[in-house]
Amino acid sequence: MTLATPSGATAQSNRAIATSTQGSTLADVLERVLDKGIVIAGDISISVGSTELLSIRIRLLISSVDKAKEIGINWWESDPFLSSQSHQLTEENRQLHARLEHMEQELKALRGSGVNP
Repeated sequence: MTLATPSGATAQSNRAIATSTQGSTLADVLERVLDKGIVIAGDISISVGSTELLSIRIRLLISSVDKAKEIGINWWESDPFLSSQSHQLTEENRQLHARLEHMEQELKALRGSGVNP
């Protein structure tokens, strides 16, 4: 098989030019992105005249967990909402708020009855 070149000459098929879509599946692209990582950054600013109304800074990092740890990012390890203890901590927090509310009501009742606590 031969390919025509713009100059009219022919080339062997083994010298064909590889395109960016040739041999790349979504899985291949995803694997490369997770292996190397990708950063998307942008700033959005909405102003009227010289008055800035809204400013949004967007920073997005897409990578595998291993790559993120390699570059020093591991916030998910200490985030209580992502740990197995998150439900336990939420319930404990709710109970403490209920106890505090009860104690405040008792304190108000004691002050209202004229007894100094």
